Amino acid sequence: MKTAEDLLKEKGTEIISVTPDTLINEAVKLMVEKNIGGIAIKEGDKYVGIWTERDLLHNVADDSYDCKITPIKELMQTNLITANYDESIYTLMDKFLGKKLRHLFIVKEGKIIGLLSIGDVVKANLNEKTKELEELNAVFSWDYYDNWRWRK
Repeated sequence: MKTAEDLLKEKGTEIISVTPDTLINEAVKLMVEKNIGGIAIKEGDKYVGIWTERDLLHNVADDSYDCKITPIKELMQTNLITANYDESIYTLMDKFLGKKLRHLFIVKEGKIIGLLSIGDVVKANLNEKTKELEELNAVFSWDYYDNWRWRK
């Protein structure tokens, strides 16, 4: 069973981040360039927040919002939800669905080592199920049942 750390080894451990003083429009441009749905906010060597495309939707609904003058620190989520590096993809799916999340910081020995999205975990889960199905099909063939006949 794959773990969060296994997924990070396949995906990579780079976490795209900006500083708290980065303007929202700059963060959005970086997210578009990197094709990501959430961006980490890092102050020094510590992750202090996350801001996502879902946050953008909520922010735009506020009439006082201006992405060209608003620093990301004013709107970022500071409650970082984490998962341990050794949690299985099924446990990660439970967290994503149960907490209605789209991003999880992965922690090993008290340090954030990567960031996984729900898409990363769903893809890994589907790949795992496909592999299991292929293994079952290799063991159990329908040919026997399709070609079976009553013998007299």
